[in-house]
Amino acid sequence: MVAKLRAQGCRITPQRLAILRVLADSVGHPTADSIYARIRDQFPTTSLATVYKTIAALKSVDEVLELGFADGSSRYDGHRPEPHPHLICIRCKTILDHNASPVDTLPREIARAAGYRLVSYRFDVYGICPECASSDSPDAE
Repeated sequence: MVAKLRAQGCRITPQRLAILRVLADSVGHPTADSIYARIRDQFPTTSLATVYKTIAALKSVDEVLELGFADGSSRYDGHRPEPHPHLICIRCKTILDHNASPVDTLPREIARAAGYRLVSYRFDVYGICPECASSDSPDAE
């Protein structure tokens, strides 16, 4: 991430490094607000705008994957920035990565059959996670 940002002419400040660390280490797909909250105590002069600018710079070099949702919110994946399947709980909003090798070839096959040049794809599976489902059971009291 750092090398790609430097190649784009971005200054690598301690604040940017902290943002990069949060994105690279997060498997939970944080929001910009949650990234900001995690670094705010260590860097109180950092603004939310800095977080968004850093995310935009990382997106421009394909080092972060943005997951936009119909409600206008976005979550970010710097841990696995390439397109891949996600499992999304409709109750707690948890997002999990999933390795599904058959899904990896399907978008290319669909695009090729339709004469498209594949640029990107998104595959989300919505459901109720095991933790939320267990709270539904009568024994969960």
